[in-house]
Amino acid sequence: MIEERKVNQTKMMLQKRNGGLLGYLLYTLILIIILWCAHAIIVVETDWNRMGNLQQIATTILRFFPPNVRFLPKLIDPVLETFIIAVLGTALAIILSIPVSWFAARNITPYFPITYPIGRFIMTISRSVHEIVWALIFVSALGLGAFPGIMAIGMRSIGFMSKLTAEEIENVDKGPIEAIEATGANKLQVIRYGIVPQIIPLFLGNAIFQWDINIRRASIMGIVGAGGIGIVFSVQMAMYNYHNAMSTIIAILILVAIGEFISNRLRMLII
Repeated sequence: MIEERKVNQTKMMLQKRNGGLLGYLLYTLILIIILWCAHAIIVVETDWNRMGNLQQIATTILRFFPPNVRFLPKLIDPVLETFIIAVLGTALAIILSIPVSWFAARNITPYFPITYPIGRFIMTISRSVHEIVWALIFVSALGLGAFPGIMAIGMRSIGFMSKLTAEEIENVDKGPIEAIEATGANKLQVIRYGIVPQIIPLFLGNAIFQWDINIRRASIMGIVGAGGIGIVFSVQMAMYNYHNAMSTIIAILILVAIGEFISNRLRMLII
């Protein structure tokens, strides 16, 4: 008995030692990969001669200062347009994410062999394609303006909203669901009274968080012609009006700060 215990202890010590050794080897491999990537991108691919010396870099940065304060009133309309793009794009994503979440949740999807893959595919393609790419697609299809920006924001946000919602649906407490099913309720009634009340706080919190992110996204949509303050920044940079460009950056920072404050307050009220 004592000998078996000693043998088991020896085996455990060897397994622990081997596990620690494998862990160190894994960390070393990850470090080597990171260093190799850094060398390839920063050392090999970067043209340091083209960047110039520190004095030239500092001179370029100083061209943006001081910002042109007189240009700030002209940014009010683009800032409001950016804000509206973020609001409407988030609203579109909220509406479209509801059926996608329904399809993508294993426990409530209408017909698993068909609807579940459809829901997961929409989630994947929405999160995989960058918002600038979506904006380019919709600008090509719909023309310049705020509407392509709204569509791009909405399409980019569906994946985030529906993925978190579907995962929350799959992890809901089964007790209330079983109790409602015991009353003879149909599937839609089970969803309405057993699942929706459990996921509403998280869904609203995610919607507010997504709106906060979309303010930042909407700020750069104009670079590709999708409306908002981004187009003003793009034009000023193209015309080498660095002081006006700096004023535009300040306006974007103010807009983002306001969105951050509002979203934090709303999340505190809901969650």
